[in-house]
Amino acid sequence: MKGHAWWQTGIIYQIYPRSFQDSDGDGVGDLAGIMRRLDYIEWLGVDAVWLSPIYASPMADFGYDVSDYRSIHPLFGTMDDFDVLLDAVHEKGLKLVLDLVPNHTSDRHPWFIDARSSRDHPKRDWYLWHDPRPDGGPPNNWRSVFGGPAWTFHEETGQYYYHAFLKEQPDLNWRNAEVREAILDVMRFWLDKGVDGFRIDVLWHLIKDARYRNNPPNPDYDPDDLPYNELLPTFSTDQPGVHDIVERMRAVSEDYEDRVLIGEIYLPIHKLVVYYGEDGGGVHLPFNFQLITLPWDAEEIDAMVSEYEGALPPHGWPNWVLGNHDQPRIATRVGDEQARVAGMLLLTLRGTPTIYYGDEIGMRDVDVPPQRVQDPQARNLGRKLGRDPARTPMQWDDSDGAGFTTATPWLPLSGDYQRRNVRAQKDAPDSMLSFYRALISLRARTPALVIGDYEPVELGIEHVMAYERLLEAERLLVVLNFARAPSTPHMPGLRGRILLSTHLEREDEIVDETIRLAAHEGLIIALDEEAAPARS
Repeated sequence: MKGHAWWQTGIIYQIYPRSFQDSDGDGVGDLAGIMRRLDYIEWLGVDAVWLSPIYASPMADFGYDVSDYRSIHPLFGTMDDFDVLLDAVHEKGLKLVLDLVPNHTSDRHPWFIDARSSRDHPKRDWYLWHDPRPDGGPPNNWRSVFGGPAWTFHEETGQYYYHAFLKEQPDLNWRNAEVREAILDVMRFWLDKGVDGFRIDVLWHLIKDARYRNNPPNPDYDPDDLPYNELLPTFSTDQPGVHDIVERMRAVSEDYEDRVLIGEIYLPIHKLVVYYGEDGGGVHLPFNFQLITLPWDAEEIDAMVSEYEGALPPHGWPNWVLGNHDQPRIATRVGDEQARVAGMLLLTLRGTPTIYYGDEIGMRDVDVPPQRVQDPQARNLGRKLGRDPARTPMQWDDSDGAGFTTATPWLPLSGDYQRRNVRAQKDAPDSMLSFYRALISLRARTPALVIGDYEPVELGIEHVMAYERLLEAERLLVVLNFARAPSTPHMPGLRGRILLSTHLEREDEIVDETIRLAAHEGLIIALDEEAAPARS
């Protein structure tokens, strides 16, 4: 749409490559498999594909431990396969976004091999090394996200190195100018190839406190949560210097046309929005995970959306996420019926939505048996805290491998894949997939849903959230029932026509002052021009 970039008007679709489509019968998804499914992605109606890491890696953390930023892991294919995929994506009018993992490398990366060889090696300062405390212990109390201390002692050189995640993932020293230039050159390598941008992994981790002060205890710690959260990461994340780095990354992207930087940032809203940068010099989209982290409650979500809208800087474009490869799936968190309400919320709020593969067919978390666990977080902390359940193979059809593979899949399939799959839902008029496709199609042809203003509507009814999307004369009212009971909001002067229901059965029904909402129903209503304002 005129005056807006593709990353503002489009829908991003996240693919976890190991789990999308296997083309060579080894049980693991690959680039050729993604190529095979591009027609589906185009049919669904999304605008951009984001791939989780496909770089060379020992796979200690399934690609988030990179050993070569400029090559493709053989599991996924070759650089030629990538080039073919990139061209095919662009030929379909889609965009391709890669994961960038700048906070840490693999311990098998040549940089770290050099760094650990000697205290005097020029690469030593590319990572974070520190002498032991007088008692021989680690330099401070910082924790690894994956459990235990974030420091590992290196016997040969007598120092500890820092790793926010696995010991096989040493953190880079972003205060070192050579490190900064090396990663910026990695960005240029892929941008020169034609990728349309990056989702930047754990962006808020890049700079650490120069004095390595201890993190304070978290007074609100829940013992059922990750042990990492027992401390507040006050000195190990979100340090002021990170914004200078973000500006450098943005400057690199600005040397290319129409590229996007998306930052993975788990922070409260008031800290999150700082990553847009002064005068828009930060990342284009600091990922907003509020719909993942908040309770599924209409009042809380309504208040959060207003807070977020109010906190955005003038140049800030909003964005929304329901799920990803690190979080339980939305259908597991809220149930099948509310997952439709969640989809309508995601795709009608102001801003860029990201859909996690499989959510469009209502995929649920899979109970992975102990002998099949892959995730290092689960191995260290227990299955309950693992991420495998949300990473299982895409369910394409009801064949033995769900259309994903002819071999044993790297993670087990869901027990319901024979009925919950793309083939079964594609032609079923009331399926989750049909709902998503109808919603995506409606959004694409309705400018108010894409770039229109957002105005909250106060109904005063528990468990019901409502808002308007407005663009010039086009006015739409979105009403979402978070409850298992029907609701009948009454709005004097309201008159309109239903464009879409989560139940897929009320199109073109006239609404006149009283809105009939079934349990777990969401509605998009086109308001008549003469209708009274719905806003409170």
